[in-house]
Amino acid sequence: MNDLTAVKAEARKAAFARRKAAHEAAPPGEAGHLAEVLAGYRGVPLSAYMAIRTEIDPLPVMAEAAAHGPVGVPVIQRKGLPLKFSRWEPGCALREGPFGAMIPETDDFFEPEILIVPLVAFDRQGGRLGYGGGFYDRTLELLRSKRATLAIGFAYAAQEVEELPLEPTDQPLDMVVTEREVISL
Repeated sequence: MNDLTAVKAEARKAAFARRKAAHEAAPPGEAGHLAEVLAGYRGVPLSAYMAIRTEIDPLPVMAEAAAHGPVGVPVIQRKGLPLKFSRWEPGCALREGPFGAMIPETDDFFEPEILIVPLVAFDRQGGRLGYGGGFYDRTLELLRSKRATLAIGFAYAAQEVEELPLEPTDQPLDMVVTEREVISL
Protein backbone atom coordinates (compact mmCIF):
# COMPACT_ATOMS: atom_id res chain seq x y z
CA MET A 1 0.00 0.00 0.00
CA ASN A 2 1.53 3.35 -1.04
CA ASP A 3 1.48 6.46 1.15
CA LEU A 4 -1.49 8.09 -0.61
CA THR A 5 -3.54 4.90 -0.33
CA ALA A 6 -2.83 4.78 3.41
CA VAL A 7 -3.66 8.48 3.82
CA LYS A 8 -6.94 8.03 1.92
CA ALA A 9 -7.83 4.96 4.03
CA GLU A 10 -7.27 6.96 7.23
CA ALA A 11 -9.28 9.91 5.87
CA ARG A 12 -12.11 7.54 4.92
CA LYS A 13 -12.18 6.00 8.40
CA ALA A 14 -12.53 9.43 10.07
CA ALA A 15 -15.09 10.56 7.49
CA PHE A 16 -17.28 7.48 7.98
CA ALA A 17 -17.41 8.24 11.72
CA ARG A 18 -18.45 11.86 11.07
CA ARG A 19 -21.08 10.77 8.53
CA LYS A 20 -22.51 8.18 10.93
CA ALA A 21 -22.89 10.77 13.69
CA ALA A 22 -24.55 13.25 11.29
CA HIS A 23 -26.88 10.54 9.96
CA GLU A 24 -27.98 9.55 13.46
CA ALA A 25 -28.69 13.19 14.35
CA ALA A 26 -30.58 14.07 11.13
CA PRO A 27 -34.37 14.10 10.98
CA PRO A 28 -35.83 11.36 8.73
CA GLY A 29 -36.29 12.34 5.09
CA GLU A 30 -33.73 15.17 5.30
CA ALA A 31 -32.98 16.08 1.68
CA GLY A 32 -31.33 19.40 2.37
CA HIS A 33 -31.49 21.89 -0.47
CA LEU A 34 -31.35 19.30 -3.25
CA ALA A 35 -34.96 19.83 -4.39
CA GLU A 36 -34.32 23.57 -4.79
CA VAL A 37 -31.20 22.96 -6.87
CA LEU A 38 -32.85 20.39 -9.13
CA ALA A 39 -35.92 22.60 -9.71
CA GLY A 40 -33.72 24.58 -12.08
CA TYR A 41 -33.01 21.45 -14.14
CA ARG A 42 -36.49 19.98 -14.59
CA GLY A 43 -36.56 17.30 -17.28
CA VAL A 44 -32.76 17.00 -17.59
CA PRO A 45 -31.76 13.31 -17.40
CA LEU A 46 -30.23 12.71 -14.00
CA SER A 47 -28.93 9.97 -11.80
CA ALA A 48 -29.02 9.76 -8.03
CA TYR A 49 -28.54 6.70 -5.82
CA MET A 50 -30.35 4.39 -3.47
CA ALA A 51 -28.86 5.27 -0.08
CA ILE A 52 -26.96 2.58 1.78
CA ARG A 53 -25.70 2.56 5.34
CA THR A 54 -25.40 6.16 6.58
CA GLU A 55 -25.63 8.02 3.24
CA ILE A 56 -27.95 11.02 3.09
CA ASP A 57 -31.06 9.82 1.23
CA PRO A 58 -32.03 11.50 -2.08
CA LEU A 59 -35.15 9.33 -2.57
CA PRO A 60 -37.77 12.07 -1.95
CA VAL A 61 -36.05 14.33 -4.48
CA MET A 62 -35.69 11.47 -6.97
CA ALA A 63 -39.44 10.86 -6.84
CA GLU A 64 -40.12 14.53 -7.52
CA ALA A 65 -37.60 14.66 -10.39
CA ALA A 66 -39.05 11.49 -11.98
CA ALA A 67 -42.29 13.38 -12.63
CA HIS A 68 -40.39 15.69 -15.01
CA GLY A 69 -37.80 13.50 -16.74
CA PRO A 70 -35.66 10.38 -16.59
CA VAL A 71 -34.06 9.48 -13.26
CA GLY A 72 -31.58 6.65 -12.98
CA VAL A 73 -29.52 4.87 -10.39
CA PRO A 74 -25.96 3.61 -10.82
CA VAL A 75 -25.35 -0.01 -11.73
CA ILE A 76 -21.87 -1.44 -11.22
CA GLN A 77 -20.93 -3.65 -14.17
CA ARG A 78 -17.67 -4.88 -12.70
CA LYS A 79 -14.50 -3.61 -11.07
CA GLY A 80 -12.54 -1.17 -13.23
CA LEU A 81 -15.46 -0.17 -15.47
CA PRO A 82 -17.51 3.05 -15.44
CA LEU A 83 -21.01 2.90 -14.00
CA LYS A 84 -24.09 2.48 -16.15
CA PHE A 85 -27.37 4.11 -15.17
CA SER A 86 -30.68 2.29 -15.19
CA ARG A 87 -33.98 4.17 -15.28
CA TRP A 88 -35.73 4.26 -11.92
CA GLU A 89 -39.31 5.27 -11.15
CA PRO A 90 -41.13 5.47 -7.82
CA GLY A 91 -42.49 2.03 -6.95
CA CYS A 92 -40.51 0.17 -9.63
CA ALA A 93 -39.42 -3.39 -8.86
CA LEU A 94 -35.93 -3.49 -7.39
CA ARG A 95 -33.23 -6.08 -6.85
CA GLU A 96 -30.04 -6.01 -4.83
CA GLY A 97 -26.98 -4.88 -6.75
CA PRO A 98 -23.31 -5.00 -5.82
CA PHE A 99 -22.46 -3.58 -2.36
CA GLY A 100 -26.11 -3.94 -1.28
CA ALA A 101 -27.49 -0.94 -3.19
CA MET A 102 -30.89 -1.55 -4.73
CA ILE A 103 -31.19 -1.25 -8.50
CA PRO A 104 -34.15 -1.60 -10.90
CA GLU A 105 -35.10 -5.22 -11.58
CA THR A 106 -35.20 -4.48 -15.32
CA ASP A 107 -32.27 -2.62 -16.83
CA ASP A 108 -33.17 0.38 -18.98
CA PHE A 109 -29.86 2.19 -19.44
CA PHE A 110 -29.43 5.84 -20.41
CA GLU A 111 -26.77 8.53 -19.97
CA PRO A 112 -27.56 11.21 -17.39
CA GLU A 113 -26.39 14.81 -17.69
CA ILE A 114 -26.56 15.41 -13.93
CA LEU A 115 -25.13 13.00 -11.36
CA ILE A 116 -26.11 13.26 -7.71
CA VAL A 117 -23.05 11.65 -6.17
CA PRO A 118 -22.76 9.98 -2.76
CA LEU A 119 -19.53 10.55 -0.88
CA VAL A 120 -17.65 9.96 2.31
CA ALA A 121 -16.05 13.42 2.54
CA PHE A 122 -15.78 16.64 0.50
CA ASP A 123 -13.89 19.91 0.51
CA ARG A 124 -14.74 23.37 -0.83
CA GLN A 125 -12.37 22.97 -3.78
CA GLY A 126 -14.59 20.31 -5.39
CA GLY A 127 -12.69 17.37 -3.95
CA ARG A 128 -14.61 14.22 -3.14
CA LEU A 129 -13.55 11.17 -1.19
CA GLY A 130 -15.61 8.14 -2.18
CA TYR A 131 -15.42 4.49 -1.24
CA GLY A 132 -12.19 3.89 -3.14
CA GLY A 133 -13.38 1.94 -6.17
CA GLY A 134 -13.02 4.85 -8.61
CA PHE A 135 -16.42 4.15 -10.19
CA TYR A 136 -17.65 7.75 -10.17
CA ASP A 137 -14.26 9.11 -11.28
CA ARG A 138 -14.19 6.82 -14.34
CA THR A 139 -17.84 7.53 -15.08
CA LEU A 140 -17.56 11.30 -14.82
CA GLU A 141 -14.43 11.29 -16.99
CA LEU A 142 -16.29 9.29 -19.66
CA LEU A 143 -19.49 11.36 -19.55
CA ARG A 144 -17.60 14.68 -19.49
CA SER A 145 -15.65 13.59 -22.59
CA LYS A 146 -19.00 13.47 -24.44
CA ARG A 147 -20.93 16.48 -23.04
CA ALA A 148 -21.19 18.86 -20.13
CA THR A 149 -22.02 16.75 -17.08
CA LEU A 150 -22.89 18.28 -13.73
CA ALA A 151 -21.60 16.41 -10.67
CA ILE A 152 -23.45 17.33 -7.48
CA GLY A 153 -22.14 15.88 -4.23
CA PHE A 154 -24.92 15.18 -1.75
CA ALA A 155 -23.80 14.98 1.86
CA TYR A 156 -24.25 16.06 5.43
CA ALA A 157 -22.46 19.31 6.31
CA ALA A 158 -20.43 17.32 8.88
CA GLN A 159 -18.75 15.47 5.98
CA GLU A 160 -16.83 18.60 4.97
CA VAL A 161 -13.08 18.66 5.56
CA GLU A 162 -10.50 21.35 4.99
CA GLU A 163 -8.47 19.35 2.49
CA LEU A 164 -8.59 15.88 0.93
CA PRO A 165 -5.84 13.58 -0.31
CA LEU A 166 -6.54 13.57 -4.05
CA GLU A 167 -5.06 11.98 -7.15
CA PRO A 168 -4.97 13.33 -10.73
CA THR A 169 -7.70 10.83 -11.71
CA ASP A 170 -10.15 12.15 -9.08
CA GLN A 171 -12.95 14.01 -10.86
CA PRO A 172 -14.06 17.27 -9.24
CA LEU A 173 -17.57 18.05 -8.08
CA ASP A 174 -19.33 21.09 -9.54
CA MET A 175 -21.47 21.64 -6.46
CA VAL A 176 -22.13 20.15 -3.03
CA VAL A 177 -25.58 20.18 -1.44
CA THR A 178 -25.95 19.59 2.28
CA GLU A 179 -28.79 19.90 4.76
CA ARG A 180 -27.51 23.41 5.50
CA GLU A 181 -26.35 24.95 2.22
CA VAL A 182 -25.58 24.78 -1.48
CA ILE A 183 -21.86 25.12 -2.19
CA SER A 184 -21.11 26.12 -5.79
CA LEU A 185 -17.56 25.23 -6.75
